[in-house]
Amino acid sequence: MGLQYGIIAESFETSIPWDRVTDLCHNVKDRLRRECKAMGMQHEPFASCRVTQLYDAGACVYFYFAFCIRGLSDPVKAYEEIESAARDEILACGGSISHHHGIGKIRKKWLKQSISGVGVDVLQSIKRTLDPQNIFGNGNLFDAAVPISKL
Repeated sequence: MGLQYGIIAESFETSIPWDRVTDLCHNVKDRLRRECKAMGMQHEPFASCRVTQLYDAGACVYFYFAFCIRGLSDPVKAYEEIESAARDEILACGGSISHHHGIGKIRKKWLKQSISGVGVDVLQSIKRTLDPQNIFGNGNLFDAAVPISKL
């Protein structure tokens, strides 16, 4: 329905330690606004967030944003660039790439940054051992065309 009104909206989540929640919320919303402005959007985007789960060590924070696509030649590309910048900001603030939705195809470019090169090697070894034909989740974390490395 939003597309009928020229709006794209989305949500994404992260987890972060308590001492970084306030800065994260401020910085990510500010980054969303700056990215939209840099793309020449005439109207300020909607940018909001809320804490959805509480833990001893930190919280899950959901971000919500929406922007007007009128006048954009490629709204999907604009969305992808804005979300990518927001994810970079989350990581810069000490948040995780995802709280509970995982990495997957959309966020796999941040896999090594999130779990280290050793972590990637471990996952590739598990994948190679349990799925040597690369049938399950083909391309979800590792590009299908790239052979899975050996430890």
